[in-house]
Amino acid sequence: MRTREEPAYPGHWEADVVLRDGGTAHIRPITPDDADRLVSFYEQVSDESKYYRFFAPYPRLSDRDVHRFTHHDYVDRVGLAATVGDEFLGTVRYDRIDDEGRPASAPADRAEVAFLVQDAHQGRGLASALMEHIAAVARERGVRRFAAEVLPANTKMIKVFTDAGYSQKRSFADGTVHLTLDLEPTAQSLAVMRAREQRAEARSVQRLLAPRAVAVIGAGRHPGGAGRTVLAGLLEGGFTGEVYAVNSALAQDSKELGGAPAFRTVLDIPGPVDLAVLAVPAARVHGVVDECGEAGVQGAVVLAAGFDRDAQRELVQRARGEGMRIIGPNAFGVINTDDEVRLNASLAPRLPRAGRTGLFTQSAAIGIAVLEELEQCAAGLSSFVSAGNRADVSGNDLLQYWHDDPDTDVVLMYLESLGNPRKFTRIARRNAAAGKPVVVVRGGRHSGGAPPHGHVVPTARTPEGTVSALLRQAGVIEAGTATELVDTGLLLAHQPLPTGQRVAIVGNAESMGLVAHDACRAQELSPLPVESLGPAAGPGDYRRALSAALADPAVDAVVVTAVPTVGDVEAPVGGTLTGEELTEALHAAVTGAGTARPVVVAHLAIDGLAAALSTRGIPAYPSAERAVRALAHACRYAAWRRAAGSPGRVPAYDDIDEPAAARLLDRVITERHPGPGGTPLSAAQAGELLGSYGIRVLQSLPAPDADAAARAAGRLGYPVALKTSAPQLRGRGDLGGVRLGLASEAELRRAYQELSADLADVAELGPVVQPMAARGVDTVVRATVDPGIGAVLSFGLAGPASELLGDVAHRLLPLTDREAGELVRSIRAAPMLFGWRGAQPVDTGSLEELLLRLGRLVDDHPQISAVELEPVVVAPQGLTVLSASVRVAPPPPRADLGPRRLPAY
Repeated sequence: MRTREEPAYPGHWEADVVLRDGGTAHIRPITPDDADRLVSFYEQVSDESKYYRFFAPYPRLSDRDVHRFTHHDYVDRVGLAATVGDEFLGTVRYDRIDDEGRPASAPADRAEVAFLVQDAHQGRGLASALMEHIAAVARERGVRRFAAEVLPANTKMIKVFTDAGYSQKRSFADGTVHLTLDLEPTAQSLAVMRAREQRAEARSVQRLLAPRAVAVIGAGRHPGGAGRTVLAGLLEGGFTGEVYAVNSALAQDSKELGGAPAFRTVLDIPGPVDLAVLAVPAARVHGVVDECGEAGVQGAVVLAAGFDRDAQRELVQRARGEGMRIIGPNAFGVINTDDEVRLNASLAPRLPRAGRTGLFTQSAAIGIAVLEELEQCAAGLSSFVSAGNRADVSGNDLLQYWHDDPDTDVVLMYLESLGNPRKFTRIARRNAAAGKPVVVVRGGRHSGGAPPHGHVVPTARTPEGTVSALLRQAGVIEAGTATELVDTGLLLAHQPLPTGQRVAIVGNAESMGLVAHDACRAQELSPLPVESLGPAAGPGDYRRALSAALADPAVDAVVVTAVPTVGDVEAPVGGTLTGEELTEALHAAVTGAGTARPVVVAHLAIDGLAAALSTRGIPAYPSAERAVRALAHACRYAAWRRAAGSPGRVPAYDDIDEPAAARLLDRVITERHPGPGGTPLSAAQAGELLGSYGIRVLQSLPAPDADAAARAAGRLGYPVALKTSAPQLRGRGDLGGVRLGLASEAELRRAYQELSADLADVAELGPVVQPMAARGVDTVVRATVDPGIGAVLSFGLAGPASELLGDVAHRLLPLTDREAGELVRSIRAAPMLFGWRGAQPVDTGSLEELLLRLGRLVDDHPQISAVELEPVVVAPQGLTVLSASVRVAPPPPRADLGPRRLPAY
């Protein structure tokens, strides 16, 4: 057993972080083995910084100081260091104190905190990162307040404390500023942390996409091979920075390779190198990364495949330990079409044309296909990253970068899994709300996803329908194929968003117009009657028809269809369409319109039309179905943006007793010590917990025998229901587990005998008697806590609608009143609640209130891991919860509330 003199090293406090300038650092607890590192670090700190730290000249640390600053119990005394390689860049420590400022031990909830950062690394955000991590450590150890004394002239450190976003008090005494910070996370502190995270991660990507110099390591001496392909792409694409070739087998007198200055190692290059492309075998990658770190390289693209999980872990640890980011392994490369950069550090044969779309893929094959599709459409890209195994740099990093990139209006992504689903949906929602739509294709979504690489967390544990629903809730547009991804991106990059779903269709062939009309209906758009211009229509006819449609206030979007025609003897010469003429006519109509509405073109075999229209920003598709599908995605995204502007509110109910619920949960967890899988509450406990939030479960009484059933019915009053409580039969009248409307003791006893006989082979039959509820529509409401996504509320109709057909809607918590209404209406069977086929509508207002109350309960109490209410009978007036089950478990860690960190292995 360890003593306080031999504290266990808290390895879970270690973290890699991205700093303000885009570099990385490793934060870890300080140990006794760090004595020499601490002394070396202190020698590099200026006298002024030392004075600010100790309030007096303090040129060197004494042996006693070194011992005190490197020996901690990790409870009352904690020290953290930010490191790169073997060097300390900054340190922070806290010492627990009492209210008088004297050394104390737990349970004192106050600690004194102090920072010291090397002068050469000040301004990189080290103190802010250390502040986040030491605060998280303190909260874990029961410290709730930090106290700090700072000299008034130390404005940088005062700013670190004041900008943290925590509630704080400030006073001035004895020539120092006294600060007290409440360490409980606040909306402001979370906003500050996430803003820093966004800026830092965006900057780390920007360094990779806009390097000043690129070294291709492993460029062969002869044309061909990955290295020479990348080298040629950089030179032929017109990269505006320096390009170097590195080949360890280069002859001593060789100074040039493939048109670039050549060197034997990256260490021989005389100038700085920001980005290295590693075209070497997997077995050599680790050693080359070490050389890159020594040379000060900021990031590396690793093309090699064949890394297992351990090899990837070591690769990323080596790179981050040197302050680098890694793209790959198994990467295709990176592209930036900005005229001031013109970077093609990829295996693509040429630099694509510039455009307003950012592209991220995991798969090289998908990346190649999308690049080819864009080129055929004469469309362009702003930037492109193909990250392969995504061991370090991920789609989340690119979303952070594109959020502020002025050259990117639309984000296209091919993902094989969501590495951090909670973070992905958060930052994708932010991008989408800011007017930068995110279009995603997920590979393997119906087969459990691709095998995870590196730190990637598989989403197979989360039901597919849940993931899709949560992506929609975040405003993400989910495409089914790579072609659909490009189709949607083309429209969003160049056309305004529709203001509604009313679609005008004009064209020269009624048959193709009808196909477009049917496609609109299939995509739940509202097509207007097709306007057929006739086979003799010329460019002027198209211009007039499109101008009229765009001027019509009843039109939200226009689909133009066109097929090649040949004029007969009575048709005018203009009846034959050409790509150039039609493009000019359509462009004239669009630019002359008084209002901005999206226009898409569906055409068949009109040469040059798609490319010509692309130069004018009008997307063209080779089928009406593809055009309408892209338009439908834009309509749904536009509707989401409009709704995002008025998200609703989380109602406050006066009858909620949050403390009572907390006491019950704490008592159960203390008594049962549940593991990660949790433990179920008894029926009485579940009813008490739900009741504290105003959710009443219809009373049921156990009936172990017929006499007990009769006594229970006498207490409850006839008519009653008799049912089994066996989980596999609960609510399943079709399986013989329920007898309803028993109006007398005789009927009850007969039903009891039948139930016992019919289900004699069911273990733990557990019959119960319950009052009859008002008739209505049976529904099911569930809340679950997904380890990757968070708390999710689900709703559907009970029985086959949800169980067999998967007709279930999902929302992330917390839930607003607007979202509760959407949840009820978003299932396909929702008409059953609103008077389908003449039935009386049920009380959906009560149902929405139930959803809101349950959402509050689960969101307020992280100890709740799952709740199931089934069935919930929604009647014309009110509703009845017939059965409820609740599981509780120790609260899972909330990574989104903790300090920012890169995903760890």
